[in-house]
Amino acid sequence: MQKRIVTSEFLGTLLLVFFAVGSAVVAVEYLGTVGIALTFGFTLLALAYALGPLSGCHVNPAVTLGMLMAGRIDLRTAVERWVAQFLGAIVGAALLFLLAKQIPGLETSGEFGTNGYDDRSAVGINIGGAFLAEVVLTFLLVYVVLAVTHKVAVTGFDGLPIGLALAAIHLVGIPLTGTSVNPARSFGPALFAGGAALSQLWLFIVAPLVGGAIAAYAHRLTHPFPNVLPEETEDAI
Repeated sequence: MQKRIVTSEFLGTLLLVFFAVGSAVVAVEYLGTVGIALTFGFTLLALAYALGPLSGCHVNPAVTLGMLMAGRIDLRTAVERWVAQFLGAIVGAALLFLLAKQIPGLETSGEFGTNGYDDRSAVGINIGGAFLAEVVLTFLLVYVVLAVTHKVAVTGFDGLPIGLALAAIHLVGIPLTGTSVNPARSFGPALFAGGAALSQLWLFIVAPLVGGAIAAYAHRLTHPFPNVLPEETEDAI
């Protein structure tokens, strides 16, 4: 196990959930949709610079799947990252839940920064529309990550377009589904929200993975360069 990589992915996903999802839980009336979108983008941007040289700062199972399909990491490394990301999301959501409980009158059941469709969508999007939206939104994120990085790691100015892409994705996606594009980000908060958030969770795990897989395939078509071998990638980071 690559302890540095696993620890970085765990910590990065924890912080993404706590701060970015936290903006939707405790500060939505002050920030609004634009503020929440920027919080997601800025948080990922900061993490990309802090953790990118260490683990690549995937902090998202869909991104890791894209890297796997692009041949930049091997299956074992991908599985280790997925475990770290989901555990990080759970711990981040737990810390956010404890914080939210200290705020009088703040409701944590049902919503808690989770994603949804039908009556859990701001615009009432149906299940088919939600699936399509999450696939396309995740496609953009993973495609940008693959396009601006030459290896597994985010370095230099790579984090800037990735952060901007995530902010733009949230500006479009928040009214539709609350914006997942990240199965771990959806999983952690849903555990504490319960109810319909859990029953609809499958879509926000499956659709982002589908979008990430399609992005990896599209990237092979538009950027037909030799892939970096896993052993070369590990040496690089």
